[in-house]
Amino acid sequence: MQGYSFDLSGRTALVTGASSGIGLHFARALARSGARVVLVARRIERLEELRSAIEAEGGRAFSVAMDVSDEASIVAGFNAAEEAFGPIDTVVANAGLARPGSALDLSVDDFDATMATNQRGVFLTAREGARRMIENGAPTRGHGRIVLISSITAFHVTRYMSAYSASKAAVLQMGRVLAKEWATQGVNVNVIAPGYMATEMTEEVWQQEAGKQLLSSFPRKRIMSVDALSPLLLYLCSDASLEVTGSVFSIEDGQTL
Repeated sequence: MQGYSFDLSGRTALVTGASSGIGLHFARALARSGARVVLVARRIERLEELRSAIEAEGGRAFSVAMDVSDEASIVAGFNAAEEAFGPIDTVVANAGLARPGSALDLSVDDFDATMATNQRGVFLTAREGARRMIENGAPTRGHGRIVLISSITAFHVTRYMSAYSASKAAVLQMGRVLAKEWATQGVNVNVIAPGYMATEMTEEVWQQEAGKQLLSSFPRKRIMSVDALSPLLLYLCSDASLEVTGSVFSIEDGQTL
């Protein structure tokens, strides 16, 4: 029986939304597993702080400002990343935002901003990554890895999250479609749908009455740790996941039970 390792030495991974929350955690996990990590977000100063922290631990990182809703910005970011670290073989499309509120009161601007980042941004990031992986030999090596970050709100109904939930449902189905399109091109595409966690984006929610009520509805009455996502992420980015594509993985500590 073959042994497996999630050692990512030799890989170059690009992580969007790396300036905070899940993306920051993912970037550190990938770097600690040996990958060269390209840190992507709009807040370059936050990325530089993370880059310094990763390098202080002996890892390698490169930071680049990118607006995932803008195709030209994505192309420029990939160009800069490849100039620094060479071909990118792993992409984690994590960047996202939430504009919660009643659907009756949600502005068109907030709806469009949510879709631009959470849906179009994921599509553009994944497509640019796949194009380069295919150009750099993925069809023969089977080395390409793309992980899209959705949410349990894609299939678990939550009030006041209509735009966010719709965008994450789109990501979930889009990941499966892209996996089928690129199945013969050596690029695996998988989706992680995390449950509710304590991150910079959600920390205020858990202090509000609605958040407290939601927390009390969870069987385990607790907020999930971001650490719960790391083993799966590392697996999906590694050579061990060669035959895994088009899959959706929900990690949510039983919150929807």
